[in-house]
Amino acid sequence: MSRTAQKRFDVLVVGGGPAGMAAAAIAAECGRLTAIVDDNFTLGGQIWRGETQSAASNDATQWVSRVRAAGVTILAGTRVFHQFEPGILVAEAANELSELGYSQLILATGARERFLPFPGWTLPNAMGAGGLQAMVKSGLPIRGKRVVVAGTGPLLLAVACYLKKHGAEIPMICEQASWGDLARFGLTLLGQSGKLAQAFQLKRELAGVPFATSSWPVGGHGRTVLESVLISRHGKIETIPCDYLACGFHLVPNIELAQLIGCRIQNGFVRVDDFQKTSVPSVFCAGEPTSIGGVELALVEGQIAGFATAGRTGDAKRLFEMREKLRRFARALDRTFKLRCELRRLPLPETIVCRCEDVTHRRLSQHSSWRAAKLQTRCGMGPCQGRICGPATQFLFKWNPDSVRPPIFPVRVESLASMTPHPEPEHVESEHSEITGGQR
Repeated sequence: MSRTAQKRFDVLVVGGGPAGMAAAAIAAECGRLTAIVDDNFTLGGQIWRGETQSAASNDATQWVSRVRAAGVTILAGTRVFHQFEPGILVAEAANELSELGYSQLILATGARERFLPFPGWTLPNAMGAGGLQAMVKSGLPIRGKRVVVAGTGPLLLAVACYLKKHGAEIPMICEQASWGDLARFGLTLLGQSGKLAQAFQLKRELAGVPFATSSWPVGGHGRTVLESVLISRHGKIETIPCDYLACGFHLVPNIELAQLIGCRIQNGFVRVDDFQKTSVPSVFCAGEPTSIGGVELALVEGQIAGFATAGRTGDAKRLFEMREKLRRFARALDRTFKLRCELRRLPLPETIVCRCEDVTHRRLSQHSSWRAAKLQTRCGMGPCQGRICGPATQFLFKWNPDSVRPPIFPVRVESLASMTPHPEPEHVESEHSEITGGQR
């Protein structure tokens, strides 16, 4: 690896999805020296993965064009893992370690899928709904494959539609919410013509695909890979043969960097004011880390944050009404797709909950807190740093996660050594946790 590169910007945006691109474009158009840092090699984030290179005119390509036209520095394939000191983040790329200085910081780190463990969820070809979609976008052949889509949230329909367009057979979409919940949610769309149009479009494209409410996976079976899924449908068990299970229980905000920096967290999200400013001076946050509300809300929040960094409060205020309208939709999402208590009974005692460290539900149930479980079982101390098992145990056991410690992602040993000139002994728990950054 080359030696550390030092770069400084007026505005540094972490995250290259819709919120991050909108924030960076606006800040740069207002004359601020701006950069986006993202661990993907192209802009767009998870939601627009693969779409930014399309020749078709859409929001993704339009925002990428604005980012480039505004002269934003794009630090792609680069992952922020530590704050060296206030105003300086440390990031790792393939062949370079960078110290990224900033006067103002915008966190647009997006969200990830929530997974809930059940027997067989670790079988090959059982994966996240968004994860399978991303693999298909990257070239995984799906034509002719039977894919059960299950979990909760609008992502299920979007993924099923995408897979169907690429030749997959969808034997069933299983939504854990009830018909009543979905009907009430539908009423919230009446005042939002754009989202209502999207809903009708999805319905047309998924015509003929069975859609089951009050349904969820309770088991996966297969000798070496997934061959069938057991579904609980209104209390009755059905077996559905399949090649893949695309499963996700809504989204979890990526707030680890915000926590590391010291931003106030409320109800699992980063707390911001009207101008998307966090509790930490000169640090803003936009998109899913502030609420799970979809692309439109992320774009509006990103623009508000971009204007705010440039002192353009009047321009930012003109977007407040639209943001509030979209936030009402986000609150409706939370109510509709709230996880039902029956899902806490999905794992059996021998079901693995922490895949990185092979920790079973039985072992975790012997502890009373996330911290105690980590100390005794190493749950949450593997390469994913608790991003998978953390939200699962929070739901299953009602545990509250502890504070985050750096590095927030696994990094190379030489990058780890750069975190401080003189590492103190108490920062090192074991050889493994030193490399993966085991949190406390």
